[in-house]
Amino acid sequence: MHAPHCVNTFFVTVNGGGGGGGGGVVVVVVVVVVVVVVVVVVAVVVVEVVVVVEVHSIGSSSSSSSSSSSSSSSIVVVVLVVVIVVVVVAVVVEVVMVVVVVVVVVVVLVVVVLVVVVEVVVVVVVVVVVVVVIVVVVVVVVVVVEVVVVVVVVEVVVVVVVVEVVVVVVVAVAEAVAALQDQYLRMIKWEKKKMFTNCLQTDRRTPDAE
Repeated sequence: MHAPHCVNTFFVTVNGGGGGGGGGVVVVVVVVVVVVVVVVVVAVVVVEVVVVVEVHSIGSSSSSSSSSSSSSSSIVVVVLVVVIVVVVVAVVVEVVMVVVVVVVVVVVLVVVVLVVVVEVVVVVVVVVVVVVVIVVVVVVVVVVVEVVVVVVVVEVVVVVVVVEVVVVVVVAVAEAVAALQDQYLRMIKWEKKKMFTNCLQTDRRTPDAE
């Protein structure tokens, strides 16, 4: 009666506290318990058969008055054999159940440790992914800012070059216009001077001719 109680308690413990990832352990435990129960049943059946055979032999031999002493000794032997078999079976069942419980506890602890390790690995992977994403975003932003700065600098340089070219052209045109004006004024002065000289020469020649 003690072994079935242990089996029920063990099944309640396994089914109630298995958690995730204990399906294989439950299957192994069920197989082991079934094997143990089958062994116990076979042992009990064998013992019962032996008892029946011995009782039958005792009953057949008790009819004769000369075999009374052998009958009593046979009964004692059968009782001792039954007690020994029951004790051995109970001890074996208890040992097997203790071993199975220890194995289940160890497996559950290993599963818990693996779950914790997996959670830590997942957290580390998430942190690494977040850091990589942040680094990529920062690099992209920096590259975009540098491209924008380069474009702005190029535009400024182009504007400055255009302004300088325009200024140089305006200055050259202004100098050319000034030079033309100066040359024109000189030509006008020279023409006036020439005309004035011609007039003076004409005026000087006119009295001599009279």
